[in-house]
Parts: sequence; C-alpha cells; structure tokens
Amino acid sequence: MSRFVQQHAPGFRPRRGLNWFSLGLMYASYYMCRYNFRFATPGLRDEFGFDTEKISNLFATWALAYGTGQLINGLLCDRAGGRRSMLIGAVGTIVINFVFGFSPWVSTYTTFALLALLNGYFQSFGAPGMVKINAAWFHRTERGIFAGIFGGMIQLGQMAISKLGPYMLTSGIVLGGVVLAQQGEWRYLFRIPPLFTAAAALLMYLVVKESPEEAGYPGVIRDEIDDSAGVTVPLGHALRTILTHPLIWFYALAYACTGGVRHSLDQLSILYFEDQLGFDMKANIPPIASNTLVIMPLVAFLGSLISGIISDKFFVGKRAPVAACLYFFEALIIGLSAVLLTQGLVGPTPAGIWVGCIILVAIAMTVNSTHSLVGAAAPMDIGGKKMAGFAAGVIDSFQYYGAAISFKITGMVLAATEETHGYFYWYVIMCGFGVLGGISMLLLMWRQHSLGRHGRSVAG
Repeated sequence: MSRFVQQHAPGFRPRRGLNWFSLGLMYASYYMCRYNFRFATPGLRDEFGFDTEKISNLFATWALAYGTGQLINGLLCDRAGGRRSMLIGAVGTIVINFVFGFSPWVSTYTTFALLALLNGYFQSFGAPGMVKINAAWFHRTERGIFAGIFGGMIQLGQMAISKLGPYMLTSGIVLGGVVLAQQGEWRYLFRIPPLFTAAAALLMYLVVKESPEEAGYPGVIRDEIDDSAGVTVPLGHALRTILTHPLIWFYALAYACTGGVRHSLDQLSILYFEDQLGFDMKANIPPIASNTLVIMPLVAFLGSLISGIISDKFFVGKRAPVAACLYFFEALIIGLSAVLLTQGLVGPTPAGIWVGCIILVAIAMTVNSTHSLVGAAAPMDIGGKKMAGFAAGVIDSFQYYGAAISFKITGMVLAATEETHGYFYWYVIMCGFGVLGGISMLLLMWRQHSLGRHGRSVAG
C-alpha cells in the first residue's frame, strides 16, 4: 500500500475544490440532457409506432455520433482547451434539446435520428474537456480517487433526471397557474433539463480555470508526462503521441466493453420495466421504478470511489489489475441474472419485480466501477495535462462504439426473441461484453510486463 501523500500550497485545495465542483455540475447537467431521452421511449412507441429495434437504433445513432465526436473533439480540445470545449458542447446540447421539445416537425424517425446524431456530437465535447482540465489539477496518485468522486458527482445528473422525469410524466409541473410540464407528455422532458444546463454553463464560465497556473498556483502540480508550461499542444503532436502509445488500444477495447453494458443498461431499462416487469412507464410510473433509477447512479458512485481508492492506494496508480477483476465480476453477476430469469424469478410479480430491480442495481455498480478507472483515470495517466483530452477522446470513443454495437445487436435479438424469452438475451449480450473487457485488461497487463522486461516503464 502506498503511503505517499501529495502536499499542496496553502489555499490550493479549496480553489481546486471550487473548480472541480463547478466542472462536475456542468457535466452532470450534460447527463440530464442525455438520460431524458430514455423516459420518452414509451411515448415514442405509442405516438409514432417505433418498436424496440427502432428505438435501440436511435440510441445506436446517438452513440456512434458521440464516439466519433470524441475522436474529433478530443483532439481539438488539446488545442483549444477543456473549458472552451465544454461550453461549446453545452450550448449545442441546449439548442438540440429545445428543438426536440418544441419543434412541430420532429415527428418522423428520420428527424429523431438526425437530432440524436447532433445531440451525440455536441455531448461529446464534455468528457475530453472534463478530463483535460482535471489532468492539470490532480497528480497521478490522486486521480483514481478523484475520478471516482467526480464520477459520483456527474451521476447526480442521472439521479436528478431519474426523479424529475418520472415526476413530470406522472404529475406534471404547475407553477403559479402556469403549466411547466404536462402529465404524460414526453416533449417536456426536453424543455426543462436544458435550463439546468444553461445555469451550470454560466457558473462554469465564471469559476473554472484551465489549470492551477491560471488560478494563481504555478508549479503546484507536476505533470509526469510533460511538465513544461501551458496545457495545449499542436494537433499533430497529440495525434502521433497518443495513437502510438503502447497501451491506448487495450484500454479502448476494454472501454468498448464497458459501453456495451453501461449504456444498454441505462437506456433500455425503461423498456425493460415495461416489457419484462409490466410497469406503465408513460404516465403512471411506480415508485420502485423511479427509485431504482436513482439508486443505480448512487451505487455507481460507490463502485467508482472504491475502485479508485483501491487502484491509488493498493496498486500505486495502476488501473488494469483492478479493472480486470471488476470486468469478470460484472460478467458473473450478469450471468447469474440470466439464470434467475430462466427460472421465472424475474417478472411482473411482487418478488419478480424486486429481483429484477436488484439485478439492475448490481450491474450498475460493477460496470460503473470500470467506467471511472478506464475512462477517466487512465487517459489522465496516459496523456498528462497537455494530451489528456485526446487520450480521453480515443478511449471514450470506443465506449460509444461498443454501445452502438450493443444497441444494434440487442435491438435485433429482442425483436426476434422477446415474446418467447423476455429480456434473457439482453443479459447474455451484456455478459459477453463483461468477459471481453476482462480479457482486454489481462492483455494490457501482459503488454506492460513485456515492456517492463525490455526496460520501458509505461503507466497503466
């Protein structure tokens, strides 16, 4: 266990906390404009006749746009800076959500797909910007823990929309005689959350600094990759350095597996509640459903925090060994869930509903534990303060490519098997991604060991 304690100048920790808190609220508000769409899916099925496969394809379109945007915007972020990138993403997200919520021509599958694509692209400015800024503010031996804490903070956005969304659909919102949200109307899901994003963007603009130097704390964090002045680099340098890093593609493959489980779990859970557990998720959402959706990001935070502490304190900043164990444990949990479903223990009965909800919570905890390690801490370790944006873009893009593949496969499989097998194959597909993620981390550890034998030490 490492006993290293990072020492900082007086006043630095409170200023970093303010920076970190404002940045966290900004990204949490991104989540409110991302996870609102899942609550609209039952209404889309009823109003436009979209089946499970078409809705899964909408999520796949969003994920492909997000993943590709990560590659482009991660590279641009290292040139333009994380703060500017996150503000651009926030403005785009606000506009697209308002179009979803107010425009009368959003009524065909093509228009929904186009808006999902644009929303995915603008949202992809967020993660590279967030990771880049935090890389400059945290030392390597602090990043695992703070990635876990930060992961919990941004999950507040998912928790908020998981309470606000069902409340708007079930009860509506009336303030001073003015109807702010009409009961059962999915369009209001895209009108209220962007207001939170606008407020968070204003706070970030006023408070967040790109680096400690800009906040008046020069030299307080020494970067192990490149400690020279500044936080930006030429695009070509970032491109060459990150794409040729010996560990980057192992992390990317593993993160594709994280995305294959995490986003399928989060976004299809509403349809799972309707189809497998028999809930009405349009205008009469039961408390157990909304509470489960709040508990899921809460345990995700706990898993992220614990895994970050373990990787920092017991593995001295190494992410791969912890992540490998988590992937295989995740696959075990999902595999056991599939067995329970085949035994008739998951369904629209009091006991079956409890089992079905507990399964979602357990999967959320394991998959999000790998999310913060592989997607937040590892890119900071690889890219440092100057190239963490592109490192995050490369790794995180694969999370969404994995999600797109998962959505496409799941949509087709459920369309063919749901009537006879329920959501059994949903579990099977997610379990496969968990196993592949564990194998990817084992291969990364093998690669590290091989490099070490040749005298080359590589962080990971």
